[in-house]
Amino acid sequence: MQILVTGAAGFIGFHLCNRLIKEGHNVVGVDNLNSYYDPNLKLARLAELGIIGINQNDSSFPTLVAGDFTFIKADIEDDSLWSFLADDFGITSIIHLAAQAGVRYSLENPKAYIKSNIEGFLNVLEFCRNKAIDNLIYASSSSVYGMESKQPFSEEENCNKPVSLYAATKRSNELMAYTYHHLFNINSIGLRFFTVYGPWGRPDMAPFIFTKAAFEGSEIRVFNQGNQKRDFTYIDDIIAGIIQIFGQSEKIDGAEVCNIGQGRPLGLGDFIHQIEDSTGKILSKKYIEAQPGDVQVTYADTHNLREKFSYLPKIHLKEGIENFVKWYVEYYKVKDS
Repeated sequence: MQILVTGAAGFIGFHLCNRLIKEGHNVVGVDNLNSYYDPNLKLARLAELGIIGINQNDSSFPTLVAGDFTFIKADIEDDSLWSFLADDFGITSIIHLAAQAGVRYSLENPKAYIKSNIEGFLNVLEFCRNKAIDNLIYASSSSVYGMESKQPFSEEENCNKPVSLYAATKRSNELMAYTYHHLFNINSIGLRFFTVYGPWGRPDMAPFIFTKAAFEGSEIRVFNQGNQKRDFTYIDDIIAGIIQIFGQSEKIDGAEVCNIGQGRPLGLGDFIHQIEDSTGKILSKKYIEAQPGDVQVTYADTHNLREKFSYLPKIHLKEGIENFVKWYVEYYKVKDS
């Protein structure tokens, strides 16, 4: 079995590749190593997987191999990448995680979201169609629920009023997947991730921003006057869920969507207190209004994933934040004052 993981140098993609390789799978990873956030963090993740020496200026699909892991630097919206993959790699399964992430950045650079999240996903679907790959796992987002969905968020919601372009592209992916099932019988499952955090996490996410501020003594902005709740989900629980689905892919029937989250929304103030406890620092806070595209609460109903794939998150926030802070201190060589 040759598994293609897109977004392999990303936060979730890196952890997934690591787990698949340890379980003895052959993995082909694709990532463009863009500069949405520090590419050095992405390169460090790849180094953990044994991939060293990527030339970021090389545009001819540089390919490096480390054991059972093959890495290709490329854009998923580049049609020629998929011809390259079709010719040489014998891909049998796809876990598609690559995307332009971030709600607020979609206000600044909307075209990046159309290229990566729409054009890129179309290429994934066309590859499945042409190579007769009939089970696809792909990343959706809790952002699709918008402002008007009932809590806890259920997959039964229509999700037709996204409040950010990022959310709109993810909802579009779900609709595209449905169309390709209807026309070409490609089974798929879109996983609506809920605020994933943990070691090697993204620098634009709250755990990273707040931990960095705690050690640097800088001020944090607390959006919506702190009146937000998020369903923080630890990375190991996310990866365990993906692995469970992958191992039971024969159960994917149609164009499904499933929530994958902790199922326990936490107030932003409580989350900040946990960062302070884990770092031993008191954060300086500036309370400001909500930002365009932000939703006030995310709350996953994980009944469907639990019933069908035995999904059961295990890591509570205290343990998860402590693990993240420990990684942050080690990776950035923080010296306590």
